[in-house]
Amino acid sequence: MAFRKIAGGTILLGGSTLTTIFGLSQIADYRSNQARLSCVQASEPLNKGYLSNDLPSRDAQLYTLQTTKEFDILIIGGGATGSGCAVDAATRGLKTALIEREDFSSGTSSRSTKLIHGGVRYLQKAFTNLDYEQYRLVKEAVRERANLLQVAPHIAKQLPIMLPLYKWWQLPYYWAGIKIYDFVAGNQCLKHSYILSKSSALELFPMLRKDKLVAAIVYYDGQHNDARMNLALALTAARYGAAIANYVEAVSLLKATNPHTGKEYICGAQCRDVQTDKLFNVSAKCIINATGPFTDSLREMDDKEVKKICQASAGVHIVLPGYYSPEAMGLLDPATSDGRVIFFLPWEKMVIAGTTDTPTEITTKPIPHEKEISFILSEIRNYLSADVDVRRGDVLSAWSGIRPLVSDPNSKDTQSISRNHVVTVTNSGLVTIAGGKWTTYRMMAEDTINAAIKARNLKVTEQCKTVGLQLEGAHDWTPNLHIKLVQYYGLGTEVAHHLASTYGDKAFQVAKMAKVTGRRWPIVGKRLAAEFPYIEAEVKYAVKEYACTAVDIIARRTRLAFLNVQAAEEALPRIVEIMASELNWSEQRVQDELNAVKQFLYHEMGYKVRSDELINTEINLTPSDVDS
Repeated sequence: MAFRKIAGGTILLGGSTLTTIFGLSQIADYRSNQARLSCVQASEPLNKGYLSNDLPSRDAQLYTLQTTKEFDILIIGGGATGSGCAVDAATRGLKTALIEREDFSSGTSSRSTKLIHGGVRYLQKAFTNLDYEQYRLVKEAVRERANLLQVAPHIAKQLPIMLPLYKWWQLPYYWAGIKIYDFVAGNQCLKHSYILSKSSALELFPMLRKDKLVAAIVYYDGQHNDARMNLALALTAARYGAAIANYVEAVSLLKATNPHTGKEYICGAQCRDVQTDKLFNVSAKCIINATGPFTDSLREMDDKEVKKICQASAGVHIVLPGYYSPEAMGLLDPATSDGRVIFFLPWEKMVIAGTTDTPTEITTKPIPHEKEISFILSEIRNYLSADVDVRRGDVLSAWSGIRPLVSDPNSKDTQSISRNHVVTVTNSGLVTIAGGKWTTYRMMAEDTINAAIKARNLKVTEQCKTVGLQLEGAHDWTPNLHIKLVQYYGLGTEVAHHLASTYGDKAFQVAKMAKVTGRRWPIVGKRLAAEFPYIEAEVKYAVKEYACTAVDIIARRTRLAFLNVQAAEEALPRIVEIMASELNWSEQRVQDELNAVKQFLYHEMGYKVRSDELINTEINLTPSDVDS
């Protein structure tokens, strides 16, 4: 058993000493800081201002944005961080607005590894590089992981992840590291890690490479549908009174001069409705920049000479058929051929593999490249059994997400940059939140709103209320909710599971919209694609949740584009037909939508690289094969 001793800032593991910058004082500080989350309980909705009925339409939200004399806070950016800021501000009683240039979660927030995690690799770097900031990130993240699993239990779940070991010396090394991960989580540890023998590991993960396998370690993290979680945050903010609108772009920042000090300050933004091209102004006491990879672009609107603080890193993921992995066990490759980490995770009945970590240019349409896809496939082959043929043709979808990392001038590559967040306030009052990670969005939002209140002297009626605050769909959700959907509405079991785990207690509203199938069973719920549980009623419901384009449906309201680009393309005509009926689209708009989705699938979801690779593959056929 690994020997562990903590004293005077030194940690001894398995006889080897790692002199760290974390002493007993830091551990004590950590324990005291955990108090708020030590017994996280999902709270009831705050009665004040909570809208339990239908959400305002997008037109109504736009009207509020255009006619409100002045908001306390205008948040630019509708990703996880921006939406989290909107929830925090609205629940404190601040008059809140949020705008997003595209759809909620259209950028980085929908292109993650789908994990809610503290970050095992960050903890490793914390000790090997003696980096307290990395340690602090893990410490914060495991706290926030517990909260997120509580406030959205229908979307988030626990996931065991296996770390296979092929050399005996790795067992004490990784076992000690994973146990430290458990220790840092304290009473927020999901489940304690454990060691598996070779035979037990192969029983749970039969696809593993058998030769030289000596043992395995299993630890626990969280997993979620990232796009749905992001949307749940935005909808929760709307229910607490925030005016939110997707497809609204900040064209410029409005400024005024203080007559007493002569100091210039930001007082709002000129906005453009992307759907209609209409310009309008939104006045606000404080502007929050939560634009992720585009952080510096908005900062340059405020000051053209400002120094850049963000550095972009591209992370590519691929999706493989579900038979590549057990349904309830992930895999971690802690040391790839180039020193990175690869996750291999079951998700939505498929398997996600990734991610890469390379410097990239900032763009609204990141593209996965064949080199990165081939790298991931190559690493997977090292861990899977020889009788599992890892084929390029099995890649059903591929995407690239741009991580907004805070630049470190002393860093040589993006892998060494901490994922910690920073909040800055300019002389003109622009509050910027940059860096961080999905799991810590709530803490990032709290820090940001605190900074905004202080910088602009905003009057608040409440302190931060987001710890334990249930998100959209969580209030009346139970683990058995899907059974009621089957019994009351005649939905298929797989579809009922999907609706319950996506919409929570709002699943009944979707079920009410479902049409009769004309078959003996299921009675209602026509599928958009035969092999996936998405149904036509979800398209109609998505319009109520501010979906404006077919890409919104195919990529974020459902996850078809991320799971199988061909299935997404096959479902596209029916999706566009339903949306055209709901939104009164013209024939020209229908064609534009069809073309837009095809371009999205072709470039951003890996269809192009897949087609190119198949075209470039030499196929030798005999005359009889050709005849067949």
